Amino acid sequence: MDPMNAKQPTSGRSGPGRQDQERALRGELSVPGTPTPGLPPAGSFAELGLPVELMGTLTRLGVRDPFPIQAATLPSALAGRDILGRARTGSGKTLAFGLALLARTAGLRAEAKRPLALVLVPTRELAQQVSEALAPYAEALGLRTATVVGGLAINRQVAALRAGAEVVVATPGRLADLVARRDCHLDRVRIAVLDEADQMCDMGFLPQVSEALDRMPPGGQRLLFSATLDRNVDHLVRHYLTEPVPATVDRAEGSVATLEHHVLNVHPADKYATATEIAARDGRVLMFLDTKHGVDQFTRHLRSSGIQAGALHSGKSQPQRTHTLARFKDGGLTVLVATNVAARGIHIEHLDLVVNVDPPADAKDYLHRGGRTARAGESGSVVTLVTPGQRRDVNRMMSDAGIRPTVTQVRSGEEKLTSITGAKRPPVQDRTKTGNAAFRGLGTQTGRPPKESRKAAEARRMAEARKASRVRKAR
Repeated sequence: MDPMNAKQPTSGRSGPGRQDQERALRGELSVPGTPTPGLPPAGSFAELGLPVELMGTLTRLGVRDPFPIQAATLPSALAGRDILGRARTGSGKTLAFGLALLARTAGLRAEAKRPLALVLVPTRELAQQVSEALAPYAEALGLRTATVVGGLAINRQVAALRAGAEVVVATPGRLADLVARRDCHLDRVRIAVLDEADQMCDMGFLPQVSEALDRMPPGGQRLLFSATLDRNVDHLVRHYLTEPVPATVDRAEGSVATLEHHVLNVHPADKYATATEIAARDGRVLMFLDTKHGVDQFTRHLRSSGIQAGALHSGKSQPQRTHTLARFKDGGLTVLVATNVAARGIHIEHLDLVVNVDPPADAKDYLHRGGRTARAGESGSVVTLVTPGQRRDVNRMMSDAGIRPTVTQVRSGEEKLTSITGAKRPPVQDRTKTGNAAFRGLGTQTGRPPKESRKAAEARRMAEARKASRVRKAR
């Protein structure tokens, strides 16, 4: 029997009811446990009946025991069942879907422009990471792969598809372009993976994802993985997954025991001096700011302070982003300053500190930023710098994320800051013309706050007067 068609028919299969699926979406179902309808979790890779080529590659790469999400999902995925997987980033999701996809595609050959298996991901970085992670296993099975992302020459990607690629890893936008050009046809895709599905929906890719799934033949296998399952993901689950096996492991990224959370309350005028000392620590650090301009400004300041820093955001070309990320991974850079583009799909070995120089907008962004550290069982810390005006919003965000951080008031140069983050004085003091020019445009400076305009000062005085009036009336 064709292994690509080994998915069992819907009739006669026991599966979760509507209430169970809703519970799965909220992360209330765990594996193992009832009423999960999938096969029992695997205790080892040897139990799974994987092709000998995959077993040999696992051994060669030092992958010995399956992570919880792999143990929970691989038995059912290899049997052709749809999967609804929820696990924190860094927990082994790539091999959880990758081994099943490759094993079920082994021995088949794709026609030109007609892949047999598809992995959809939200970002270019995640696509490249997934492709690199699966490459040695695909090569061992003689399967051809193609990576299809924006920001790179489309002609090379077209050539790979025309040569015949069994497995395609793609971002939705570039895949839609290739389908529209008739350089890629999805009518032979029998296994489709949606990785970080919530992020794809948040980025506005739901129409492209839905269109791609609509172009695939009915009855194929669907594996949906994400750290969170909410919003429009419900649409994908109900329309495209057939009696999925729900698997929830490590319910929240922030709940992992090896991850510490710190809120550092700072004075606005001291915020970037504090961040600079943290960046000067021994070891690598990933720092998040809200805007591309802020990332560039702060990166330039760190470099002028003798710190090897690189910037990563959507305004950089894909070759620039790839080069910067490679330098950070190999130790050429000790600090990566980024917008939320780095919050997903970036895996850095032995990264033990993530710093939110600007607090994230919501709990989901916080969890995904923090998910860059404490990966694969390692330890790590997430530090968020908070000014007085941000405290209420940050408290609400932490509550939504289910996090109870350690809160400390700090100033640059203090021992408390060093003990929490490893902060130290930068090698070179940034000596600009004004002393504060490095942070112009970031909204907060290391010295005095920016001088208010007359209009802004008047508005502030009126607001303070109204507040004082309300206080007097309350008394």
